[in-house]
Amino acid sequence: MDSIVMMRNSFLFITFFIFNLGFLDAQKTPAIYVFGDSLVDVGNNNYLTLSLVKATLPHYGIDFPTKRPTGRFSNGKNAADLIAEKVGLPTSPPYLSLICKVKNNNNKNVSFLSGVNFASGGAGIFNGTDDNFRQSIPLTKQVDYYSQVHDQLTQQIGASTLQKHLSKSIFIVVIGSNDIFGYSNSMDLQKKNTPQQYVDSMTSSLKIQLQRLYNIGARKFEIVGVSAIGCSPAYRLKNKTECFLEANLLSIKYNEELQSMLKEWKLENKDSSYSYFDTYAALQDLIHNPTSYGFVDVKDACCGLGELNSQFLCTPISILCSNRKDHIFWDQVHPTEAATRIIVDTLFNGPSKYTFPINMEQLLAL
Repeated sequence: MDSIVMMRNSFLFITFFIFNLGFLDAQKTPAIYVFGDSLVDVGNNNYLTLSLVKATLPHYGIDFPTKRPTGRFSNGKNAADLIAEKVGLPTSPPYLSLICKVKNNNNKNVSFLSGVNFASGGAGIFNGTDDNFRQSIPLTKQVDYYSQVHDQLTQQIGASTLQKHLSKSIFIVVIGSNDIFGYSNSMDLQKKNTPQQYVDSMTSSLKIQLQRLYNIGARKFEIVGVSAIGCSPAYRLKNKTECFLEANLLSIKYNEELQSMLKEWKLENKDSSYSYFDTYAALQDLIHNPTSYGFVDVKDACCGLGELNSQFLCTPISILCSNRKDHIFWDQVHPTEAATRIIVDTLFNGPSKYTFPINMEQLLAL
């Protein structure tokens, strides 16, 4: 039995060694580990039996290569897919799909080395953010899952080899929008916290989770700020089709505090590196200069019903726009693949107007 275990571990190590030779040649990254919400969920929520937030119905996935719903909250690929394309890696698979394979097939050799996606639609920085959706995986739990993956990888290839691997990997964090949605829609939260107190709590809670990731191997971080939430179709309905200022101001306030926290956190962890992406500014640029990017409609959802095509969720009976490429928004709150492609291009090698202190391409080169 011991010889079988040794052979299996040797095989895993050899596979890992060959994999890293390829990485050194490519000069990019050996793996992407993704944490976040529906903007980067590639199917985890499909495995949550109680969740009300699942992209499993047509027309989701209509422009995905398979033309079928995949659990992505998009008409096609989302940011997790497109970032993986940029670095020449396959999309990191959803964590719960890998665990399902282990349980159902007794497959102990499922590999986490090339990356894992822990993101979950409806998730927030705070554990209670998903109460309205019944079930999602909050950030704290996502980091718990990563910790379990780290333990398994340590057993497979050893602590020293694993640390070298993780130090070159990219850890993407896209979270916070649902926390802001939660505050904007809750009189109770607004009575208990001023906007400043709330965003301070968001950033301090996020800092704890970033430190946990750092303590178990992460060194390179791509941190994505929240977008202009008040300009999503769902929030325009609150303000006669114009951007909802209160939600946008909260987004701005959070992004400012997030940038300050990251600077401080970097000083405390000098061998860490990060790129912050200003999603808010990037989305506003698309909204204010749509024709420059090939967009025609900046207000309506592509898939939905009612005013702004956004009074109801995207379902099989929804009105579907004929050209998804000329819409910024796919449904009530999520961007189309076309908009996401432009945003990811900017995240990857955009100027300092959108990325701080470096862009993702520069982060990869460190």
